Amino acid sequence: MTGARSGASAGLTRVPGLLYGGDYNADQWPEQVWAEDARLMREAGVTLATVGVFAWARLQPAPDSWDFGWLDRLLDLLHAHGVAVDLATATASPPAWLVRAHPELRPVTADGVRLEFGSRQHYCPSSAVYRAAATRLTRALAERYRDHPALALWHIHNEYGDHVTECFCAESATDFRRWLTERYEDVETLNQAWGTAFWSQRYGCFEEIEPPRTAPGPGNPTQLLDWRRFCSDALLACHRAERAVLEEICPQVPVTTNFMSMFKALDYWEWARHEDFVSDDAYPDPADPRAHVTAAMTYDLMRSLKDGRPWLLMEQAPSAVSWRPVNLPKRPGLQRLWSLQALARGADGILFFQWRASVAGAEKFHSAMLPHRGTASRGWRETVRFGAELRRLVELAGSRLRGQAAVVLDWDSWWALELDEHPSARMRWPDLLRPWYAALYERGVTIDFVRPGAPLDGYRAVLAPNLYLLTEESAHWLTRYVHGGGTLVCGPFSGISDRDDHVHAGGHPGPLRPLLGVVVDEHWPIPDGASTTVRLASGEIRATLWSEWLETEGAQALAHYASGDLAGRPAVTRNVHGAGAAWYVGCHLGADIAAVLDLALAPTAIAPAFPLPLPPGVEATRRHAEDGTTYLCLLNHGPDTVRLTLDATGTDLLTGTAVAGRLTLGPLDAAVVRLHPTEDRA
Repeated sequence: MTGARSGASAGLTRVPGLLYGGDYNADQWPEQVWAEDARLMREAGVTLATVGVFAWARLQPAPDSWDFGWLDRLLDLLHAHGVAVDLATATASPPAWLVRAHPELRPVTADGVRLEFGSRQHYCPSSAVYRAAATRLTRALAERYRDHPALALWHIHNEYGDHVTECFCAESATDFRRWLTERYEDVETLNQAWGTAFWSQRYGCFEEIEPPRTAPGPGNPTQLLDWRRFCSDALLACHRAERAVLEEICPQVPVTTNFMSMFKALDYWEWARHEDFVSDDAYPDPADPRAHVTAAMTYDLMRSLKDGRPWLLMEQAPSAVSWRPVNLPKRPGLQRLWSLQALARGADGILFFQWRASVAGAEKFHSAMLPHRGTASRGWRETVRFGAELRRLVELAGSRLRGQAAVVLDWDSWWALELDEHPSARMRWPDLLRPWYAALYERGVTIDFVRPGAPLDGYRAVLAPNLYLLTEESAHWLTRYVHGGGTLVCGPFSGISDRDDHVHAGGHPGPLRPLLGVVVDEHWPIPDGASTTVRLASGEIRATLWSEWLETEGAQALAHYASGDLAGRPAVTRNVHGAGAAWYVGCHLGADIAAVLDLALAPTAIAPAFPLPLPPGVEATRRHAEDGTTYLCLLNHGPDTVRLTLDATGTDLLTGTAVAGRLTLGPLDAAVVRLHPTEDRA
């Protein structure tokens, strides 16, 4: 199972239009409440409810005891009210009877502490006992409900890796050694890859290898990198085992699991291969005035993981969450705006956690579509109002976004970049990426994320804010792109190591030296709180965190350091290669990277989704349907009313009004304009 089922491309599920709903933890409530919930779901326009996510103990109260009667009645009730079901396999939290019978399945930390029952995800990903019990439950559910008319989607597990991404127990050690044997075949190949001549770390056989538990000093970096790879694969093996059961018993029903935005622990490129479509749980912080920019970035990733196909926002908070130190609610209109933002960036469904607010447990202060106050609450009014608005946007379903620029994201490189014992611990992938993404976001440029080796046809520019780990194959991939006429902009501390995290000899950026026309003589981190001036022809900008002693090897220096020990040395370069150009930015510029990107992208003729300049806080995207219809999505994240001048006419689907040349958006307001086909100029 490495791709979507053939029928999934027509829609995320058999439910037509855009999906709307959320998690319904009906097992937390007496059955007399269910009828009211079903009625209110219909009133709110809910089309899909996620059911049974944490119901393992209710479904299987003892090893050989099953209780499906309540779930039968629940699915029948929801179906009778026109609500389809996203049925979870309920495997995220093993029940107490399983944990007490097999205490060895509980995960162990790097310090040797075995974690206790009483939260969730209290299992070792490599545990054969856990995997057998999980697939047994999945099989029982699949066999019972495969033909139920309410079943529209299978939801495997829940938020893999949210609490436990790794386990250091003996069974994990055995699984790790198996994984290493498959990867390296013989121990001498592993010794070479891990550089075990250093500190007398050589192994005589695979049985001598243990997970990277807490040690007296720094660990072997390649071992740590392989451990990150293994841990992602171990959780994926759990997922694939459950999926195999579902594929065997009811292959006609699509399968997904909920990702957690840009999550370091799991290689979502590989995970997405095993989903029929991508689902995401996103919880932007209402206290963060830039939260919508980070949300846009993660939504673009979700869309990119399946080559631009529509995705599902599986979870978001209707208002406040319960797990931050201070949990701000969403002010009126923000829930609507942020939901529309997900649609604007390719989602075909908006779901929430959760439907009815819990009265007990760790999430009892987490907001819900139906809050504690019930139908008299502000939250309920927003739930009903947005459900009605979503029905006006039904024709958006199936349309897609097309990125004009690509950002390279490689989980191997991310993991390797953030290992210890580097010139600076401040070089973190999300921190390097965000300002580059924000610069394009604020210019209305839609981007796609790509993994190394992906097709680059059609992209006017490729950005690589960091490629610490770079293989020869990836270097050739980028070189071919630039030679054919593309524009590459590469950030600092790139081309440092190979796939085994061995430093490329001869100077950095390693195999990208011929393409970029530069060599780094020495890395020059910038201390916390300090900065260095960089002079462009257009003016001065500032570098923080990182700089490099850079020498040109054919490239043209377009910016120089104007202060500090590197004063006069190149900071930003451009090298013509074939029909294209490769830029290198040898320092961390933060938000000032926008000035460099403006220069680099000017010749590419990248067209924004909306004529520039965009007012501050306004976001613009375009979704394109197969029949040629274009939808211009405009969102005002700012506190002020904005008046926009459009170079097209159309109809705002949210209001049903004609749009001719001008459009006014109040604070937290939005418009989704179906453009007249002859006037779509993007």
